[in-house]
Amino acid sequence: MTNNNHISEIWEALEEEKNVGLVKRLYSSDVSLHIYGTFQYPERYYGVAFTFSNNIRIDTSPFDNLRELKVMYLADTTFSNSRLLIIQLVHPNSRDVFAILCENLIQSVIRLNTEQNISRKIVNQLEKWKTLFEKNNSTGLTPAEQQGLFGELHFLQKFLSCQNTNLSKVLLTWVGGDKALRDFQGNNWAVEVKTTSTNNPQKVMINGERQLDETLFENLFLFHFSIEVSNGNGQTLSQKVAEIRKNLENDTPALSIFKVKLLEAGYLDKHEAIYQNRFYQARDENYYKIEADFPRIKEKELRKAVCDVKYSIILAMCDEYLISENQIFTAIKEL
Repeated sequence: MTNNNHISEIWEALEEEKNVGLVKRLYSSDVSLHIYGTFQYPERYYGVAFTFSNNIRIDTSPFDNLRELKVMYLADTTFSNSRLLIIQLVHPNSRDVFAILCENLIQSVIRLNTEQNISRKIVNQLEKWKTLFEKNNSTGLTPAEQQGLFGELHFLQKFLSCQNTNLSKVLLTWVGGDKALRDFQGNNWAVEVKTTSTNNPQKVMINGERQLDETLFENLFLFHFSIEVSNGNGQTLSQKVAEIRKNLENDTPALSIFKVKLLEAGYLDKHEAIYQNRFYQARDENYYKIEADFPRIKEKELRKAVCDVKYSIILAMCDEYLISENQIFTAIKEL
């Protein structure tokens, strides 16, 4: 229906026309919703807009003081008894990030069937965008964050390769960028990914008393990925990202979700130069089923007033809980 940069193409076309004021252009005639790319000249405000009937109430006041976004809910002059929700980017240097977010938002709302659900989805996404634009002003991921993200992407790549369909659903199970307790989570399962490159690769750090607590899940797994880090052998973080993007290029909704997940994890293409001299090479990888007497601390085992628990596990002593890669992906394939 559309390509991955359609909103950017609309902005570029409107910008070339240089019509003074706020102008809009229909995103696609193939969708029942009235969605627009917008551009305001000479301010150079890029935007996306959605038409709603007058009976849909949207409170934009929580977004009045955003530094990079301007959100308005105005009368729609194109249709009677309608209003137009406009989301504008007021700093052009963040356009690439904004385009990714807009494409993802559009792909997520075109599958919804009521204006109420669409408006709710947009407002929820705006709440998340507040944090994402703060990350956009960062100076890049730390070496520890880069390594952790590489490990999560390595597992994600395996997970995607096990699915011929439902790639979008696979990507939605990746919640590590949201700072969730575990890195991947489905309805009744979760996977925590630990990536190590130390002299003691079998020791992993567990953050919190709930990270390896399987009480709320039918299946909880630990994926341990041991790597070598060098300045010339293996694969960089950016190369891993590019590889997954390539594999998703024919699935527009999935690619859109992946791009947003990268933003949530703090990965931005503008920082690529920072990551180009750090290479990762797989040393070993193992899967563990968290059950029975697997060594870990559970929330219910803590004494009153004890909190902020962190501890280490020596995985060399956990061989009885090892499972195969096929076993774990068989257990979690039902999304």
